[in-house]
Amino acid sequence: MKKSVGIFIFDEAEVLDFAGPFEVFSVASEVHDFSLFDVCTIGQTTDKIRAVNGLSVNPDFGFNNHPPLDILIIAGGSGTRALMDNPIVMDWLRKVIPTTQITMSICSGARLLGLLGYLNDAPYCTHHQVYDHMKEIVPNGQPQTQLRYVQSSERIYTSGGISAGIDLSFHIVGKIYDEKVVKATAEYMEYDLKS
Repeated sequence: MKKSVGIFIFDEAEVLDFAGPFEVFSVASEVHDFSLFDVCTIGQTTDKIRAVNGLSVNPDFGFNNHPPLDILIIAGGSGTRALMDNPIVMDWLRKVIPTTQITMSICSGARLLGLLGYLNDAPYCTHHQVYDHMKEIVPNGQPQTQLRYVQSSERIYTSGGISAGIDLSFHIVGKIYDEKVVKATAEYMEYDLKS
């Protein structure tokens, strides 16, 4: 059965944080007759967002009209600091995360999971420049600075900075389906799974 994947994007989101996972899940579906995943982007509204370094992106859906999500991906980027003080965003995450099968943060997206309490007493990964801030947000968390990604709890996963989100996405594809799907996807993308 197809899985619905929603990628949360916002102003000053890191481009590869959302574009990398988008590519992995989309290509995995593409090379299997578009049968595995439906992938979309979600913003607070459908107004365009301006990612890090100025890339303009139009979210497919806003908070009020997105489909039910099996997988939620929270991008990172410098914009996550502002989101911590955005009650609309934080309330949406509080409502949506419990309804997903898997929620994964990329890079500094871990800030939001930490603020919501999902990383209390749990291992987590984030961008190497964000670990100090994470110690303030979730002092009882367990930073995994040497890992690319980690399973933080039964349904929560976190990854290191930027490109690590691609590795975590491949891991989730393999967890849901199998290594044949992972290999076919990586071959199409010409991505070295050993790195």
